[in-house]
Amino acid sequence: MKLDSNLKPENIDSKRHLLIILNAKGKKDRVVPISDKVIEMLREYYKSYKPKIWMFEGQFENTQYSEQSLQSVLKQAITKANIKKPVTLHWLRHSYATHLLESGVDLRYIQELLGHKSSKTTEIYTHVTEKSLSKIKSPFDDL
Repeated sequence: MKLDSNLKPENIDSKRHLLIILNAKGKKDRVVPISDKVIEMLREYYKSYKPKIWMFEGQFENTQYSEQSLQSVLKQAITKANIKKPVTLHWLRHSYATHLLESGVDLRYIQELLGHKSSKTTEIYTHVTEKSLSKIKSPFDDL
């Protein structure tokens, strides 16, 4: 997976709660919603690190944070959280889509957010949700 790390401070529209992702999957520009919590974390990060070009800058001046570094940070977080499942950066994208679907977001919106050309690709997430639904205990089981 190629991770897009083209995020610049000006790509964050905090007033409208939007993140503008340029040249994302499929070489398309994309707009995705971001929460107040994420906006606040980004503000704190910006105040602390004062990025010049890229929101998340690499070790050397004017470079982007690398995919390998992101994967390393994710692995450290997974270890600290004592999660035993294998987790990748792409898994985070998959989880985001699954949570949106389970929260009732229409599949068509999820398709647009993820940049899928075909709704068939997005429909993969419905199978994950159906699996999750089958694990829900019915209140009638306690009767």
